[in-house]
Amino acid sequence: MARAWWKLSPLLLAACAQPSPPAPANVHPTIVSLNPCTDAILAEVAEPGQILALSSYSRDPLASSMDLRVARRFAATSGTVEEIAALRPDVVVSGTFVSPATRAALARLGLPLVEIPIAASVSESVRQVRHLAELAGRPAKGEALVRQIEQALAAAAAPSGRPVTAIVWQSGGIVPGENTLIADLLRKTGFANLSAARGMGQADLLPLEQMLADPPQVILAAGDGPSGENRMLQHPALASVPETRRERLDPALLWCGGPTIVRAAARLGEIRGRFVTNLHPARM
Repeated sequence: MARAWWKLSPLLLAACAQPSPPAPANVHPTIVSLNPCTDAILAEVAEPGQILALSSYSRDPLASSMDLRVARRFAATSGTVEEIAALRPDVVVSGTFVSPATRAALARLGLPLVEIPIAASVSESVRQVRHLAELAGRPAKGEALVRQIEQALAAAAAPSGRPVTAIVWQSGGIVPGENTLIADLLRKTGFANLSAARGMGQADLLPLEQMLADPPQVILAAGDGPSGENRMLQHPALASVPETRRERLDPALLWCGGPTIVRAAARLGEIRGRFVTNLHPARM
């Protein structure tokens, strides 16, 4: 089937970091998504018939950022060039970790590739939502998702008072620092991210000794186990800081933006609501 490539080119040649121009009327390209974060956004802003396949990650409970029941309504791809070529999409959407060989092969096949980086803030994620909605030719759906994000953040906004100090603790003691989406969400929902305050970066390791020397008011346990706990969090030394609460934070809420922000904000707002800030002054 012939494709009107000249109609799609204004969208597909735009840099991912830049706002997309409005989609021409009645242009609804077919799409293959290779990344779980773009999977979740596209499932919200594109019509189901436009999505030829989502990444296989979205069917994996440990990697998906969307409802598995929704993900399983779509075909899945592991992202090989052969699979993508057989689907014959108008456009391929991925993260930025595409191998040079795959990028070159898609170019030879004339399959436009749009690369969407991991959002480092809520505002960046909102721009990505709008970009993908315009790419799909459904800007109104993008705006509807943006409103959901804004409403979720407003509902989870912290009451007046000092922020609750928190550390997001992933398996092995990995913590997120500043310039991450979860750090922005913590700030917007009334938490002070102690790992960022200590100058730690993304995926830095926080030694248990530092945790004990300056414990947070809450540890947001985002490990891979069913309770979010891991061996380090079971260390008996942590019993010396009984005032520090532990709350489960699903790891699937840490990385992806778009609709994931709605769930993350609700969970953080729920946890934040359990603290009376004037009884627990922040430690900085």
